[in-house]
Amino acid sequence: MSNVGRRIGRLEDRRLLRGLGHFVDDVERPGQLWMRVLRSPLAHARILDVRADAARSLSGVEAVLTGEDLAHVRPIPVRTRSEHRLDDFLQPVLATGRVRYVGEPVAVALAEDAYLAEDAAELIEVEYEELPVTLDARGAIESDAPQLREEVGNKAATLSMGFGDVEEAFQNAAHVVEVEVKIGRHSAVPLETRGLVAEYDRGSDHLTIWGSTKVPHFNRRVLSQMLDMPLSRISMKKSDAGGGFGVRGEFYPEDFLVPYLARKTGRPVKWTEDRQENLVATNHSREQRHRLQAAFDEGHRLLGLRAEVRQDNGAYIRTHGVIVPDLTLAMMPGPYRIPAYEGTAHVALTNKTPCGTYRAPGRYESTFSREHLLDVAAAELGVDRIDLRRINLLSSSEMPHERGLSTLSTDVVLDAGDYEGLLDKALASSGFEDWQKEARELRARGRLVGTGIGYFLEKSGLGPYEEATVEVDPTGSVRVLTGGASLGQGIETVMAQIAADQLCVPPEAIEVVHTDTDLLPDGVGSWASRSTVVGGSAMMLAAKATAEKALRVAADMLEASVGDLRLESSRVAVVGSPDRSLSLGEIAAACDPQSSARRGEAPGLSARRTFSVDHMTYPYGVHLAQVEVDPGTGG
Repeated sequence: MSNVGRRIGRLEDRRLLRGLGHFVDDVERPGQLWMRVLRSPLAHARILDVRADAARSLSGVEAVLTGEDLAHVRPIPVRTRSEHRLDDFLQPVLATGRVRYVGEPVAVALAEDAYLAEDAAELIEVEYEELPVTLDARGAIESDAPQLREEVGNKAATLSMGFGDVEEAFQNAAHVVEVEVKIGRHSAVPLETRGLVAEYDRGSDHLTIWGSTKVPHFNRRVLSQMLDMPLSRISMKKSDAGGGFGVRGEFYPEDFLVPYLARKTGRPVKWTEDRQENLVATNHSREQRHRLQAAFDEGHRLLGLRAEVRQDNGAYIRTHGVIVPDLTLAMMPGPYRIPAYEGTAHVALTNKTPCGTYRAPGRYESTFSREHLLDVAAAELGVDRIDLRRINLLSSSEMPHERGLSTLSTDVVLDAGDYEGLLDKALASSGFEDWQKEARELRARGRLVGTGIGYFLEKSGLGPYEEATVEVDPTGSVRVLTGGASLGQGIETVMAQIAADQLCVPPEAIEVVHTDTDLLPDGVGSWASRSTVVGGSAMMLAAKATAEKALRVAADMLEASVGDLRLESSRVAVVGSPDRSLSLGEIAAACDPQSSARRGEAPGLSARRTFSVDHMTYPYGVHLAQVEVDPGTGG
């Protein structure tokens, strides 16, 4: 029976549920110092003076840094590729000259313990000249709006995409429906806040870092560039993460400051974000305003769609670049048949915490506004909202469906789907008609009860590649390495299941290692619903190659042909002669350098493989709800 798809206990839980996890705040290094960040209390102000003498003179304080000390350091680059020039809007590691949001790092204090570091940070005096603020994306790009930067305006980018003849679609429309919606500002609040520990070895000029989750290999490359330090002298070590949700593990100012200070002082440096910092310093997301117009013919079929999006991106462009509005536009048509589409997004900078990705970025925003548009259209056209969706859903015969759009450097091609069939299944299995009937009856009695439907289209399996290594040692133990990260999604269990199927060993016997750049020097990380699809495929290739090598080596040892061998229960046996068999450990022992050279093979019973993909897949689903609101409490 295949391990993939079989219900097993999560392998991570063997340690996590017993309190044996290894989180960044558990890391304690001998002689470590603690870092505290002094953050701006103002949304927009000039920095007139920073006085740090009192903090520096405090006993036990090792160092205090201000923006002027790090003015030579390049700003934090974007991670996602973009055709837009964003260099003028990137965030410095410490503010110089001006602060642009509440929570922006202004200075750091380094001391013998966390409490002393906080005391020292509070002794740093900053003289500000408060400036007018820009808080609305629509108003931010107007000529009289307060400017966040003197040399450039508040608009970071304008994105456009579409297909078909939109003008003709609206000219020929029997009905045009227009809505304007606002998606509020969101952020993740993971149980574990961000943190980092860095240790520097002066003798070897080597940095070791704990706490870089999600995209450790990217963070390592960025740090190498910003510190002007060889990549091979930076190690990112494995640690557990108490939640990710898109905001954890990107490259933030602290991801430079901690290792920089460790290298500068020669002592380990630790920083753990408190909850107040988390709310103002970690990425926010979502805040957009949408103006949508839909053109329908007499049969209620969609002829065209227009979308104008205004994104409030906060004060800086962070590592995600402008991928959220890009995805918003690309996913706006959803699972529907739309002959013509025109989407425009204006990315404005305001005096708020900078934005990044959070839980299906772009898909949530586009789904919310598109499905609201269809509900409004159904009401205005006098048609049932489910029937309106059914009329306009793409059929199975139209798959694959090329959209003429591109996002994340890949063309949007809806690969497969039965959108109408899933809708029918959801309605039947939920008993939605009874929900609607009940809601009508309760409303007639004065209760505030309603029903809702939302059809969503996702994207998954983003490349461009992922790495995996499988190793079997002479004891028969199996270790697998993945470029993904463990953020609570069960990646250790999934990778073990995939490798177990190829090697015919129990998944519980496999050790899964992630986010360790010394053991796996390259990887793309865990984001965009890619770890199982892309990382798992790399794991399958590596495990399959390891199994094939085991059969080749066993054939040599048993003097049999590969075709006469069978791998099962951690052993390779001759078919029909179970007494002639070898364990995986015995085969691994025979893969020593001398024996392997004789066979013309690389040493070790192992394989490293890369899986590449140049397109995404597009999962989809239907959500149905019945909701009652208590008018007395709002609950």
